[in-house]
Amino acid sequence: MKRKILPLACLIFLSCFYYTAEAYLRLPAILSDNMVMQQQSKIDFHGWADPGQKISVIASWNGDTLKTITQSDAAWSIDIQTPKAGGPYQIVVIGDSTITIHNVLVGEVWLCSGQSNMEFSADWHYNNYQEEINNAQHPEIRFFHIQKITATYPQQEVNGKWEVCTPESMHTFSAAGYFFGRTLNEHLHYPVGLIESCWGGTPVETWTPIDVFNRSESLAISAAKLTPSSWWPVRPAVAFNAMIAPVTNFAIAGAIWYQGESNVKNASTYEGTFSSMIHSWRELWQKEFPFYFVQIAPFAYGNNHGGALVREAQFETYRHVPNTGMVVITDITGDTNNIHPKDKQDVGKRLANWALAKTYGKEGISYSGPLYRSIEIKGDKAIIHFDFAADGLIRKGDQLTDFVIAGEDHHFVPAMAKIQGSDIIVYSPQVSYPVAVRMGFTNTAVPNLFNKAGLPASPFRTDDWEEK
Repeated sequence: MKRKILPLACLIFLSCFYYTAEAYLRLPAILSDNMVMQQQSKIDFHGWADPGQKISVIASWNGDTLKTITQSDAAWSIDIQTPKAGGPYQIVVIGDSTITIHNVLVGEVWLCSGQSNMEFSADWHYNNYQEEINNAQHPEIRFFHIQKITATYPQQEVNGKWEVCTPESMHTFSAAGYFFGRTLNEHLHYPVGLIESCWGGTPVETWTPIDVFNRSESLAISAAKLTPSSWWPVRPAVAFNAMIAPVTNFAIAGAIWYQGESNVKNASTYEGTFSSMIHSWRELWQKEFPFYFVQIAPFAYGNNHGGALVREAQFETYRHVPNTGMVVITDITGDTNNIHPKDKQDVGKRLANWALAKTYGKEGISYSGPLYRSIEIKGDKAIIHFDFAADGLIRKGDQLTDFVIAGEDHHFVPAMAKIQGSDIIVYSPQVSYPVAVRMGFTNTAVPNLFNKAGLPASPFRTDDWEEK
């Protein structure tokens, strides 16, 4: 009998059908060799297999066998309780096949996200970059780098893999993230896992779930005005859907964030979107985790006060959203014509100091410079009160810079300013009845006010007058 030869298209179709009908067991990329799992946490350990398949999970730290069954949607999950920091361990997953995850550590896991200043790696040639690369041998630090991708709807999986910190893996990873993680590891002596999910040029809207914009007409209108780019997405939620949503069921200790430069043209809504993003992430992780971020550096933006307004929005976010912290970097910016300050060592260390002091309760760590608290008017002088200045204030230079003062006419003039303990006295012979003071409230100002710990004061204004 003559045999029929099926067309190529039919063979491809039948082979695909056969493959999907065949039993298989699969884990998400985040659950893989070399990973770090959050210590003393309930972990949503999950994957996919044929519906009805019996799944067993065995972790070597206790040897217990946990069992579940794949649901009708081919997904399965089971809760694993992690021990105190330690390792290495292995985790065995048994279904119709067996997967063994090797070299697993348990410690502290942090998400590192934002735009190019978080993406900035040793390959971008920051200060002493070659020496830092050569010394990056830290087997207790692990990296998971999420590749850039967008999606219209929230996804379940990402492209990426865990890597042990070596010179070969470190030089392409977030520099700020690396120095943050290295500082934690040095002080805590715990393994540290760092998940990098960032994309240069992206506005905050792309990292924010679409529900935020569905609930707020003003935020949606502002997002719609963002200028499209050939190099990064600007549409709301598309980076969140593909690069954040898939890891929201992976337990973390907290998040660090460096972003805002791309929002100088819609700074008036930055606080609303940024705050909503933080709240929505916490809801999805089902944890009020700490969120520490970098206030954007001075830079010569092509508008009057866009950078200053974003910095103000970040300051207000810190003031109004619990369990957040803000790193000020005016003093380590360097060239204000370069949007990418090269000193990422101090950025990472300052972020880590917030975590060490506030998340891990380490004493004796200074983690914030002076932050404006209130204004008091006495005659022709304004008295500015600060937080994080209990030990007193200092200036670096002959006199304080970048202070201006205004009366009821809203006309600002250069002001004299002097330190009085933990306060600043501000005045000008041109203003008899002051009502408002600003310090460093321009795009490029680099003020020289610090606290005794040597950390810089955040730029601020005491008024809320509309900027043109």
